[in-house]
Parts: sequence; structure tokens; C-alpha cells
Amino acid sequence: QALSEIEGMGGRGDNLQEMRVRLLAKRRVDMHGFCNPSGFQRSPYLSARGNFANIFQGSTEEGYKAYHADKYDEDKNPNGIINFGTSENKLCFDLMSKRLTQPDMNLMDPPLLQYPDWKGHLFLREEVARFLTYYCKAPAPLKAENVIVLNGCGSLFSALATVLCDPGEAVLIATPFYGGITQSVFLYGNVKLVYVYLDSKITGTSTRPFQLTVEKLEKALQDARAEGVTVRALILLNPQNPLGDIYSLSELRDYLEFAKRHELHVIVDEIYMLSVFDESATFHSVLGMDRLPDPQRTHVMWGITKDFAVSGIRFGTLYTENQDVANAVASLCYFHGVCGPVQHKVAQLLRDRGESVAPYWINQVYLRANHARLKAAHTYVTDELKTLGVPFLNRNAGFFVWIDFRKYLKTGTFEEELLLWKRFLDNKVLLSCGKAFECSEPGWFRIIFADKTHRLQLGMQRIRKVLEEREQEILAEEKEQPCQSDQDGKADSTDEVIFVSRHQEPTCASSSSLGDLIGLLQQQMRSSDWLQKNTAEQFA
Repeated sequence: QALSEIEGMGGRGDNLQEMRVRLLAKRRVDMHGFCNPSGFQRSPYLSARGNFANIFQGSTEEGYKAYHADKYDEDKNPNGIINFGTSENKLCFDLMSKRLTQPDMNLMDPPLLQYPDWKGHLFLREEVARFLTYYCKAPAPLKAENVIVLNGCGSLFSALATVLCDPGEAVLIATPFYGGITQSVFLYGNVKLVYVYLDSKITGTSTRPFQLTVEKLEKALQDARAEGVTVRALILLNPQNPLGDIYSLSELRDYLEFAKRHELHVIVDEIYMLSVFDESATFHSVLGMDRLPDPQRTHVMWGITKDFAVSGIRFGTLYTENQDVANAVASLCYFHGVCGPVQHKVAQLLRDRGESVAPYWINQVYLRANHARLKAAHTYVTDELKTLGVPFLNRNAGFFVWIDFRKYLKTGTFEEELLLWKRFLDNKVLLSCGKAFECSEPGWFRIIFADKTHRLQLGMQRIRKVLEEREQEILAEEKEQPCQSDQDGKADSTDEVIFVSRHQEPTCASSSSLGDLIGLLQQQMRSSDWLQKNTAEQFA
């Protein structure tokens, strides 16, 4: 639809700016999230589609470019930008580099240097099927014929959107969500996203913040249809990025039954399935369900990028029982193939069984260490947030924490959120703001904690500096104004959100209570290392 408007105006004409302004007002594809037309110059060398792709950017790309131009390095650039914005696991380079340089990885047979089956080499697809059968706890062995291999899950989203939807049609997705999906489905396939807006309030059938329910799915679907939008599919992220939610089996079944009623395809992204780092949380794969409500319309994605801490190796896999979908996606693998030597390395990685039936190195070495490191890093960051009195969602999956910075926004707007994001960047720490995930509430941010201790410590120091400065500014402004309650800006005080009331209450002197003071003292005692540093031996 957007491209047809460009083409209708001649594409390369001088009215491109006027067309962009009209597009920015559209509701279903919120261009504010990923376009930056200000100062844009039309290129005579590009088509209408090319010009559109040229302005397809947002805060994510801006921060990413700034980071690459000024990367933090402990020795060479200690004042550089620390990246807490890109979802990468930087805790296991030692384990992965050692494993990927073992002798069994270095094979260069002639078939690896020739064109493969575009679905992927059979030896790799067989290994992926066995791997997913084991880790997804599939009730029956999964089949290699249902496996397709591409160079990353971004390519999979693009390919699936292209083969399941016609241009101008849409896919349903709950917000907040990983913003890269917008680019994946839109730039190639011209497929739109219909947002199922979630919020932090606990009302009605919602028992936790940002909870996805069938009622919300139904409303978003009916609203889209009322506007004349054709919805072809539903995207589910499990574990969810940026929330860290893990869907229960009953929730998954409800979502799939909803999709079946409306004849929607379901694209399930399980890219973080092995990054559940606490034993108290249990991940359930769609492939582990006894019965899929609509197997011909259920398509599951996974890759090694996140779970094996190798985001630089572009590898993603699709599992679908629908051979029409498999063949259509395979035809696009010509553009998104994985080179032969990498296919060999991935197969060797996934088949590392040792003497046992289960993958030995994966279970006994890698996952054990990875989960311990993720848990320790998560604990450090969340303890720092508690000390600051900042609410956050307390989850045990992925590399991220969803943080509530709403109290640092005076007017509670996305413009103010962007200013806070830029302020973090100016202080050399890159975060992701809620608008990048199409969050409906200004003030939520995502922080990546899967990083080394010294970078976490320095990054949190920089975050603390920004927040304390901002807090002082707000307090100074409030002294000049009558005290007002900020009930609308509160996070819900539930077990799902770590909630510290001290910073969220109105600033009137009469609002402080003994309970708040005791809570503050308890937090400071838990987070302090005074007792460790000041031992009886040191005093002696």
C-alpha cells in the first residue's frame, strides 16, 4: 500500500516528502517507530522502493551506528559506548571459540564447496531434526523433510511473510516486541503488522503486566478487519523479547486455538528456548505439544545465534509440516543460503553427544556454564535496579530486563522517552527505548545484561548517573509546583514486578511512611558490601 502510493506519485517525484507525511499518520504501520524522514534527500539513483528503504530507520539504527563509531574498549577506548542495547550473549566466547576450533570442525569436503539443496544439506537437516526432537521434547521424532535452513531468523521472517501474505496484507503481533521483525516483514514483502497492544496494568483477565490474552487478540483482529485489513498470520515470541515471558502450555494452546478459529498461520519464534537460566522457570515448545490444533498452519523457528552466543554466525531453521510452505520458503533460500563449511560446523555442534544419548558437551559443559553466567549477570543488574528503586519485570529467560523508567518522564510522552534515551547515549551507554518495541506506554526500556562483569559495572554506573541527575531535576521542578499524585505512572505492585514504592510515591512529605523507610533500609542492607569489606579481622 505504501509503495503503491509512492509509485502513484511517480516514485521519483518531488512530492515524496508529502507522501511520507501522509504515511506517518497511518495507524496500522506506525512509521514513527522506524522512519526518520527529517532532512531526507530523494536519490535520483533509487526507485520508489529504494528511496523508501533508504529512510527506513529509527533509534535502534542510530544508536547502533553511534556504538560502532565509538565502541568501549577497556584499554584502547575506556570512555567509549557500552552496548546494553543489542541482544547478544557476550558471556560464552571462551567456550564457543574453543569448541568451534576443535579438529572435527575443520572439514572441507567437495560437497561443502558446491551448491547444496536450497533447503540445506541433508546431513544438517537430519541433525537439526534430532536436536529439536530432544530439546523441544517432541512426542515423536521430528522429520528432516520438514526442516529448512536459512541465514538467520530475520531471513525466515522475511521469507514467511512473503509466502504467507500478499502485499498490503498483515500479520498479528503483540507489543512490545522485537522491532527487527517490522523491517523483516515489510521491506521485502510489503507486509504490515497489526499490533495487539499490551500494557502494564493488571485488570480483567490479565494476571501479570503485559499479559497476552485471547480477548486482546480477538479485539485487535476484529479492529483490523473493521478497517479493511486482511490478517493472514499471528507471530508468537516464546520466550518473549523484550519481556522475558515464557508462555505456559495452556496459554500456547489458547493462542493456537484462536488462530485455528480464524484460519491464521502461527509463526512461533523460539530463538531463546535454551536461554532459560533459572530452574524455577520451565519452557514449553510448540513442538513438544501432544497435539497441534492446526499443524498445517503452525511454523516454528529457532537458531543458534542466541542460545549458543554466536550472533555473528547467521543460521536459522524453520520446522513446518506444510510442504507447500516449506517448498515456497526453500525457493527463497537461493537468496538466504548458509555456506557449506558453516553448515558442517553447525551440524557438528548440534550432534555433540559424547557417550550418552543426550548431547554431552552441550548439556554438561556449555548449557550448565551459560545458565550460571546468565543468572549471575541478571542478579547483578537487577540488584542494582533494586538499589536505585527502579521497577522491572522479574523474568528468567533471554538476555534482557524490561525496566520501568516512567518516573523519570515528567510529562510521560514518547518524545520525552527519546530524550532520556539520547541522554543515556550521551553518557556513553546504549539502551533500547520502549518505542523501538512499539510499547504502548512511554518510559519502558530494555537493558541487555549478558555481558562481562566490568562492563556491567561501568555501564550501571553511567545509568545511575543519568537517573540521579534526572531525579534531581524533577524534584527541583516539583518544588515549584503543587504536589500531585502520579498514580497513573506506577507499576503494578505484584510478584511479577519488583516494585519499590519509595521512588514511585508522590513527593509530599506526608506521603512517606515507616514501611517505605524499612523497605529502603532492607534494600540497602541487601545490596551493600559493607559487611564483606569490614570484617572483624580487618578491624583488628
